[in-house]
Amino acid sequence: MASKQKKDRKSNLLVVTGAAAFLAVAIKFAIDAVAAHHKNCKRRKDIPGSAVRANLSAAEILRLADRIIAKSKQVHDAVASVPLDKVTYANTILPLAELEAWQFPLVQSCVFPKLVSTFEDVRKASAETERRIDAHVSTCRKQEDVYRPIKAFAARGEWMNFESKRYTQCLVRDFESNGLSLTLTKREELHRLRAQIDDLSRRYIRNLNDDNASLLFNETELAGLPPEFLKSLDKAENGKFKVSLRGHHVSPVLEFCKVGLTRRRVAVAYGRRCEGNLSILESLVELRHKFARLLGYTNYADYAIGNRMASSSTKVFEFLEDLSASLSDLATRELNVLKDYKKKEEGDSPFGIEDLLYYVKRIEEQQLNLHFGDLKQYLPVSLVISGILKICQDLFGLRFDEIVDAEVWHSDVHLYSVHDLSSGELLGYFYLDMFSREGKYGHTCVVALQNGSFVNGVRKIPVALLISQLQKEVGGHTRLLRFSEVVNLFHEFGHVVHHICNRASFARFSGLRLDPDFVEIPAQLLENWCYESAPLKLISGFHQDITKPIKDETCEALKRWRCSFSALKLKQEILYCLFDLIIHSTENVDMVGLFKHLHPKVMLGLPMLEGTNPASCFHRTAIGYEAACYSRIWSEVFAADVFVSKFRDDLSNQFVGMQFRNKVLSPGGAKDPVELLSDFLGREPSVQAFIDSKLEYGL
Repeated sequence: MASKQKKDRKSNLLVVTGAAAFLAVAIKFAIDAVAAHHKNCKRRKDIPGSAVRANLSAAEILRLADRIIAKSKQVHDAVASVPLDKVTYANTILPLAELEAWQFPLVQSCVFPKLVSTFEDVRKASAETERRIDAHVSTCRKQEDVYRPIKAFAARGEWMNFESKRYTQCLVRDFESNGLSLTLTKREELHRLRAQIDDLSRRYIRNLNDDNASLLFNETELAGLPPEFLKSLDKAENGKFKVSLRGHHVSPVLEFCKVGLTRRRVAVAYGRRCEGNLSILESLVELRHKFARLLGYTNYADYAIGNRMASSSTKVFEFLEDLSASLSDLATRELNVLKDYKKKEEGDSPFGIEDLLYYVKRIEEQQLNLHFGDLKQYLPVSLVISGILKICQDLFGLRFDEIVDAEVWHSDVHLYSVHDLSSGELLGYFYLDMFSREGKYGHTCVVALQNGSFVNGVRKIPVALLISQLQKEVGGHTRLLRFSEVVNLFHEFGHVVHHICNRASFARFSGLRLDPDFVEIPAQLLENWCYESAPLKLISGFHQDITKPIKDETCEALKRWRCSFSALKLKQEILYCLFDLIIHSTENVDMVGLFKHLHPKVMLGLPMLEGTNPASCFHRTAIGYEAACYSRIWSEVFAADVFVSKFRDDLSNQFVGMQFRNKVLSPGGAKDPVELLSDFLGREPSVQAFIDSKLEYGL
């Protein structure tokens, strides 16, 4: 990934210290020689310490899945056969821990090809295998004969150590979330409710995905939109432009269209899509509450949040309310600036929520002098990647080496080993699959391929995969990154470093299988380096002369842009988080009435757009994030606390970086996240640093 140009490869990449200009020159070496070496060398299949199979055929995937399931059945049957008065750690808990450590990289070897393989039959076999393994795991977690010995051991309280206690409690929770602590009648009711919830969730999402509504506008009504956008629109028979109610059309209209009535029409139509979804969501929430009560919770929010860092719906509600109140003064100043600007441009027409994006954009263009098209000329992909690796090396005491003869699934893919910079110990590996191609997963993400563990004297080291969707350069031109892509890469490298540095004993607590409130904090922490002058200069260089980094005034403009109108934007997100939390913590809520009440309360008097019904087109309440929409803000706030308190004054302080690595990254999920952050910060995490950072660059 550190050299992702068309055929560019770098052998044995060592990210070196030194000035940005020296680094920029140093990364341009041996391209042709290394490319020739890659072409002629044999691919090495044995990567020491890795059980990941990088390039399985469809038949091999199916055979490996059979082996995984057979082994899993064998272990679960052995645990089930242990008499309840004979249970020990060695015969009940340890076999399951060993099974997880053994099977995780093999399961991932079967599953991840569906995301990246160039062969359709491999992707199909991978998807089918994932369904089979998921079904098997679901069956295992409903086995009462396996649950009983685990529960009996847990009741004894004979823990090897705190981590084994935590692991046993997680096993018990897995079974009990499937109703194993309930009577048979209640258990059957729980499974019936879960099936109904899944079905309604799919219907809600399908309705949104199938909605093809659009609006027609003439060219005057779309004044201000870029010509290339207008050219991309279909036209109706009457010659008008067809604007679909999809994000890729709605966002440009709300951001660029000068005509207030057009913005309002689009915003209203977008907010009233799929009105039938309201009744689906009402039924969904009712079923979720019934599901939670069967498991002993007061409401669904407490069920969803109870085992997360936030710990309770009450704590989340207080967090969101306090954060919103703390931002109100700044948000009010921001809103007044926008209102004044609209009055100058459009007269006395009232400012509405549909005007927010447009006037934020106009003011940013005037005040910041920041042109992202020009900035892109300073962000060649090879330099950005090399700079990220150097930052991680200096900060966390790591060394990165490319394994040039590794077996991979595509010629664009690179494999790196990661060693401790001081001791030379091998810590793990990560693959980089950076460029888009047909059949590949369409989003940027990190996939854990092998979780670190140390079970029964056997250590497994972490292996990760970073997938991105960068476009390849055309005609020999250097591939340049948009700034948003740079931020995404820093974020994902935060996940890679977190995964590689993990030293938890159990695979369950390793990698990215962590508390969702906590797992994003290291990734969001690393994003901060994108907005500071020294790292920005390190990762940048004009594509025709990479010894020339971006200018100081651009660095400062980026920092101000990050905080531009951030209080208003965050309040809008808090609004949806509060809505999500309230409907999942209270019975029989009038959803339309609730949103009408919350909108002006949170958004400083701005009313909800008349005729809209956000509950009918709110993806995250339907599936995946229900009662947990707050989590992104939660992790952003505490990442800001870590950055401001420990890193901002010295961005390359390896002493602090190693403390973060050892106290926060290494334990993984083996300890409570609040305990990890408190140990690192020397106090409990706070929202104040986040608020202060907004006020510092606010209006």
